[in-house]
Amino acid sequence: MIQAASPSLILASASASRRALLDAAGLRYQAIPAAVDEAALKEAAQAEGLRVGDAAVMLADAKARQIARRDPEALVIGSDQLLVMGERWFDKPRDMAEAAAHLRAFSGQSHQLVNGTVAWRFGQRVWQNVAVATLHVRPLSDEFIAAYLAAEGQALLATVGAYRLEAAGVHLFQRIEGEHSTILGLAMLPLLGFLRQHGVLRG
Repeated sequence: MIQAASPSLILASASASRRALLDAAGLRYQAIPAAVDEAALKEAAQAEGLRVGDAAVMLADAKARQIARRDPEALVIGSDQLLVMGERWFDKPRDMAEAAAHLRAFSGQSHQLVNGTVAWRFGQRVWQNVAVATLHVRPLSDEFIAAYLAAEGQALLATVGAYRLEAAGVHLFQRIEGEHSTILGLAMLPLLGFLRQHGVLRG
């Protein structure tokens, strides 16, 4: 795999898991967090009746567009992820009590992680993708939930769903459908395909 010297690649995110995915793929990039009001954007999306995939793209687009204004020649990647179960959208838990409530809601049920990713260059969006993973949670006892939250601690408050699949969160599930990287917050296979088509990657 050979990465071209130009365009430079920017990830419009502070997410450690997204950076880890790009690092594991051997990509050279710069991570620049975008300052967008995600809560307000989500509220607007729900008020407008947007589908979850369209809302995820809208959020990703807001991040990439903001950073792309600073460096029009760079290829800026924005990504966002939403969790939906039935008609309900879940945000990151505000505290451990809400994390426990989320896990009780997921117990014995299936939910979806919907990842929207976009790329901006020269002042316009040049690519977008929606990827979906379906996660089937096994029945969880209150005893298990309490022990799990105690083991994982405050780190769970930074994750939608109150779990980290790459850590002890794997114990929550009985079956998972979808690409692993989608669950971690950035669907890598579609992104790498786009980077090859765009000439950023060769070989």
